[in-house]
Amino acid sequence: MSAPTVQVETRGPVALVRLSRPESSNSINLQMAMDLLAAAMTCSRNNNVRAVVLTGAGRNFCFGGDLRAIASEGVDGGYLRELTGYLHSAISHFVRMEPPVIAAVNGTAAGAGVGLAAMADLALCGKSSKFNLAYTNAGLTPDGGTSFLLPRVIGARRTMELLLLNRPLPAQQALDWGLVNEVVEDGELLERALELAGQLADGATGAFGLTKRLVAHSLGALESHMTLESETIASQAASVDGVEGIRAFLEKRKPDFSGNGAR
Repeated sequence: MSAPTVQVETRGPVALVRLSRPESSNSINLQMAMDLLAAAMTCSRNNNVRAVVLTGAGRNFCFGGDLRAIASEGVDGGYLRELTGYLHSAISHFVRMEPPVIAAVNGTAAGAGVGLAAMADLALCGKSSKFNLAYTNAGLTPDGGTSFLLPRVIGARRTMELLLLNRPLPAQQALDWGLVNEVVEDGELLERALELAGQLADGATGAFGLTKRLVAHSLGALESHMTLESETIASQAASVDGVEGIRAFLEKRKPDFSGNGAR
């Protein structure tokens, strides 16, 4: 049996959840989406876990969906619907669990990786970190809760700027826009995240949990919105632009979107 693509390590009352496909920059395939849901359920069911840190193994946090795996499974939408189903359920668990969740964004967060940062209660990143939505560059639409969470975190106009122009957002601007709470030296990122998690774990965790529940209640439409995201990205992946965008990404060339989205 292959090792889980998401590792969970408990350090006292803190659970360290590490995305563990570093050779693929922690891009999300079906197995990782399933493992991430299992990790979220493990954290939420363990009464000894009082805070959670989510980070990526290797140089990068998460490059979003694994387009190579998506292309190899065909573009009929079934694979993407299953992948996003597990991913979105994992995000829902992290948002609604009682322990506070801290995202420690190392390197690049792209696509759904930005959604994993946005769904956290607190987010830190290294000075060299950057964020890039990247969906429309590949002829795709958002998933990972990004089209729901980002407008609430950074505002609708800034969200549309990132989604339509696909420009990288550097660490300092991510801080200025409110996508992260703190920027630290790259080599100190995990240490700082664990320090903050330890501080939360020593606090009034009952009050933290109820506070999270109140905030989560304000996100009541999150799950239904993520279902819409799943259906939209699955259908778009099968479109002319989606097929061309994924192929161009894998071939490392500029896509030709002259198909204008026609099926």
